[in-house]
Amino acid sequence: MTIRMNQLAFLALLLSAAPAWSQTHGGTADHSQHQQSEPASAVKQGMDHSMPGMDHSDMKMPDAPVKADSMQGMDHGNMDSTSKSAQPESMSGMTGMDHGDMNMQGGPAPADARDPHGYSGGYTLDKGPYSTPGTPRLRMADEHTFASLLIDRLERGYGRNNNDTVYDAQAWFGNSYDRLVIKAEGDVARGRLQEARTELLWGHAIATFWDVQAGVRHDSGIGPGRSWLALGVQGLAPYWFEVDAAAYIGDNGRTAARLEAEYELLLTQKLILQPRVEINYYGKSDPALEIGNGVSSSVAGLRLRYEFSRQFAPYIGVERVSKFGRTADLARADGKTAGETRWVAGVRIWF
Repeated sequence: MTIRMNQLAFLALLLSAAPAWSQTHGGTADHSQHQQSEPASAVKQGMDHSMPGMDHSDMKMPDAPVKADSMQGMDHGNMDSTSKSAQPESMSGMTGMDHGDMNMQGGPAPADARDPHGYSGGYTLDKGPYSTPGTPRLRMADEHTFASLLIDRLERGYGRNNNDTVYDAQAWFGNSYDRLVIKAEGDVARGRLQEARTELLWGHAIATFWDVQAGVRHDSGIGPGRSWLALGVQGLAPYWFEVDAAAYIGDNGRTAARLEAEYELLLTQKLILQPRVEINYYGKSDPALEIGNGVSSSVAGLRLRYEFSRQFAPYIGVERVSKFGRTADLARADGKTAGETRWVAGVRIWF
């Protein structure tokens, strides 16, 4: 009878512990392999170990809580507040948990956060004595205006028949895409301007290192002046050839074309050898200026300069001036030669 009463008491204790056991392990899931500390300890506390006839030596009743590292892969989405209160403090090992609804960031800045404008003493782009009207924006280098002057040739030439002074300059004012360009080239001999070419052009960038140029050209010197409409290109060709080519349309059906090419061969960083070629073409003869139709003249030269700086470089050289076809015939009829070799010495200046 005593044994039966003891068995009934033990059965009642097991039934009272069953609800807590089911809540901890999420309903009907089979967790028979897990060691559960809380239910076991509750049973252990409510059991009378002095009950005769029962052997508890083989029962595992751990007192320490189960670590979170062993609970990987478990779904805790259905756990209520009772089970959450029993979770251990260390949750770093629960790699299978879903944190999609957790708000980890956001909200207002803390009260002691640093003022982003504190370093400027209160001055900003839209307030204060240094603010600009409207919406300020960053100006890039290609939006600024620049100017440049290059005197490519300022030289004295010595030939068999005469000596002269030649200038060849180009200036521009504008930005990287649009510029006002002025070109001037002339020949002065015996104190008089023999011939000169002056061009006023608008240049616009059409490709890397290339500008298209359009404007007017005027020729002056000995003889009547001539005016032309000009259209051409100027830039840096492959293999670093500097090219300046243009076509011209004048009055009375006159047409002309001009091609100039230069190359700089660096013997050292300061000693530079520069070949240069210029060819002129006219579609109609102009006897008043001793110009015939076709390829009228060419100039081929070789100059060696030393650059004390990029802005100042004296040079010496030699060039060959030739006239062809009808132009050569008109020169001979006037007592002049059709070709001449000259020695030159001058300076190249860049501002």
